[in-house]
Amino acid sequence: MTPLRIAGAQIPVSSDIETNVAEISQAIDFASQAKADILLTPEGSLSGYTHLFDAQQAADALRRVTARAAAAHVGLALGTCFIEPDDLKCYNQVRFYAPDGTFLGFHNKTLTTGSMTQPPVGEINHYAVRPLRTFEFQGLRVGGLICNDLWANPMCTPMPDPHLTQQLSEMEARVIFHAVNGGRDASEWAEINWHFHESSLRMRAAAGKLWIVTVDNCAPLDLRCSAPSGVVAPDGRWVCRAAPVGRDYFVAAIDC
Repeated sequence: MTPLRIAGAQIPVSSDIETNVAEISQAIDFASQAKADILLTPEGSLSGYTHLFDAQQAADALRRVTARAAAAHVGLALGTCFIEPDDLKCYNQVRFYAPDGTFLGFHNKTLTTGSMTQPPVGEINHYAVRPLRTFEFQGLRVGGLICNDLWANPMCTPMPDPHLTQQLSEMEARVIFHAVNGGRDASEWAEINWHFHESSLRMRAAAGKLWIVTVDNCAPLDLRCSAPSGVVAPDGRWVCRAAPVGRDYFVAAIDC
């Protein structure tokens, strides 16, 4: 099989959809120039990381972004929140598109975050969930995960760890596209979370014997991201990594 060229965009995510469109468009241009087959963007990178967005504006922005990617012949693993017209529910998604623009389907965030109170408070109450699935991309079985789906931070969700990376491995996925938008500050806990996130990425890639491609939101631009962005090989090695702070892009060829 011809190696898959994967691009990642560690870009700032805002609540302004037009600003997000501009960031994603620049990332598509980078992916095209790098001759990437597919581009991964952070969690909520189109709509903003919120369930409170203008659904019509997001749908229009999605049409423009996917048309640009199709014109550049770049596939997408696009992070966005989106209201699906078939059931009118809001999902936190990674939407997969083939290089010709064909929509392949979406993964929705499954291990949503929430407080430890009863009942819990947080995104656990705002996003709908559909069953875990995989997608066929250029003859390769791939999957998507979103932020806490992968690391199951015990401080961020009252739900048990479903080991979604291992489930996707057992469903014969060879690559996981992981869109992240984690909280960050300058505290000791930000340092603890960074190491927990990196360890989780490397250990789960090795346990499932699969590739993990991951990108985080980089806003605010003066703080380190909540997690490293880059590509982890099935033996847990970093194949490439983005800068820990600020806007950055990467591309890597992986042979599955």
